[in-house]
Amino acid sequence: MKIPPVKGTRDFYPPDMARRNWIIDGWKKASWRNGFEEYDGPIFEYLTMYQIKSGQEIVEQLFSLEDRGGRQLAIRPEITPTLARMVNQQINSLPRPIKWFSVPRLCRAEKPQKGRLREFFQWNIDIIGENAGEADAEIIFTTLDYLRMVGLTGGDIRAKISSRKLLAAVLKDIGIPAEKLDALYVVLDKKPKLPAETFAALLAEQVPDAGQARKILDFMAFDSIERVMEIAGADENVLDAARDLQRVLAILDWMGVGEYCCFDPGIVRGLAYYTGMVFEVHDIAGGLRAICGGGRYDDLLRDFGGPAIPATGMGMGDCVLEILLQARGLLDKQVPQRRLEYFVTVVDRSLESDMYRITAAIRSRGHSANFSYKPGGLSKQLKEAAGQKAEKCVIIGEEFKEHKLVVKDMTTGQQETVSMEEFLNRLGSGQ
Repeated sequence: MKIPPVKGTRDFYPPDMARRNWIIDGWKKASWRNGFEEYDGPIFEYLTMYQIKSGQEIVEQLFSLEDRGGRQLAIRPEITPTLARMVNQQINSLPRPIKWFSVPRLCRAEKPQKGRLREFFQWNIDIIGENAGEADAEIIFTTLDYLRMVGLTGGDIRAKISSRKLLAAVLKDIGIPAEKLDALYVVLDKKPKLPAETFAALLAEQVPDAGQARKILDFMAFDSIERVMEIAGADENVLDAARDLQRVLAILDWMGVGEYCCFDPGIVRGLAYYTGMVFEVHDIAGGLRAICGGGRYDDLLRDFGGPAIPATGMGMGDCVLEILLQARGLLDKQVPQRRLEYFVTVVDRSLESDMYRITAAIRSRGHSANFSYKPGGLSKQLKEAAGQKAEKCVIIGEEFKEHKLVVKDMTTGQQETVSMEEFLNRLGSGQ
């Protein structure tokens, strides 16, 4: 009986693994060059960690278990709670700002659909200990730095940026009580995903006053910070939040990614823990869910038992990203092809021991090399070398009596005879 992979998971055959490694290597390169350090944590944590961050309803969205000691655990659906726990453990010894990144494998018990699987990889970058807009801008810049690096242009994607702080100030100015904000955020976050009539009905449940609902819709339709500031009047809370976001957008423009960015008050992010800037990156064509998203979460470390420390961050999964890159023709042409440098052959089985010695010598000097496990005639071995896309073939034949080898270029067909000593010297000293 053939057993298929679990629904919502993926098998990574070598070509798939090459794509995955290319994406992850790019995430790491962008992180390092923007000054982030890598961290990781366990693949499972106490279930209560995720309940603290996202509430009891999160239990239905993750894979939880009870271990032999009766402890309630969960396979990590995200890494931000792990980050908060780790930082809290060493908060007094970590230099600030803390700029960390991670590329964890995550699992969520969701219904698999396009761009969303039960198991995936996610790039996370976070800056902890800095409340200035510069940190928010750096998170967005690093995100765009990677996306720009892999070939996506301002015509392909848009970073839609808003502010939970600004939204809260506007809603309070409209007359929405503070205790109703969290429930309203969840509804407003659904606006881009729902038909207008369906959204209007949900909004009416939360905001029965038609005048207040209209003002909310008007605000979410604004396309510039300046327009928000015009209608804010004398409300200092609205003006203060608008100025903060205005600076973030200005910094991004100065850093050369302004063409990728826009103000969009329709970006809300449903989770309650966001406290300031929020953003999502979308493909302009609009056929996919968000490529990534994030924002400021100044209270999360305190919620996990630590001090109140400002923080901001972003998460990008590999699923939507891979679909977009494939659709734009930017994936396979950039993924490095398998590169086997040498294939070692023998013209006679009596030279087998030398084949093993030379293969080992090549590998010990830091180069890749293979040989045939069942060497037949030379033509058969050369065919095997071509099948493995070897760049060069080392042929051990009659010349080896004089400690010489024949090295054949598999692309041009040209070959040369070199001494064993010269050949090894060309390879270098290795690691």
